Amino acid sequence: MSNDDRIERMIQAAGLNAPRITPEHIKDTIVKDVYHVFPETMLTVCVLTLVNGFTVTGESACVSPENFNAEIGQEVARENAIDKIWALEGYLLKQAQYLDNNK
Repeated sequence: MSNDDRIERMIQAAGLNAPRITPEHIKDTIVKDVYHVFPETMLTVCVLTLVNGFTVTGESACVSPENFNAEIGQEVARENAIDKIWALEGYLLKQAQYLDNNK
């Protein structure tokens, strides 16, 4: 279970039902993921394409070549990209609330 899912369960258990972004909402915004490891590096970049065509990137880097693992690098890069989606979607929700309250 991801940390986001764990927190979501805590929110639900506390009965907090105000409008918010959920892990499921974040997952639903992603339509494509692409990964790239730059040649001669241990830098992994994840590009997530969202339903509206916008792209978000996340990165991971490894210090020691002996520790490099492509699967782990992709997972870390993806989580970093997802963190950016939370901020973007949170902004959109807050902006929609602001506009609704100021009509």
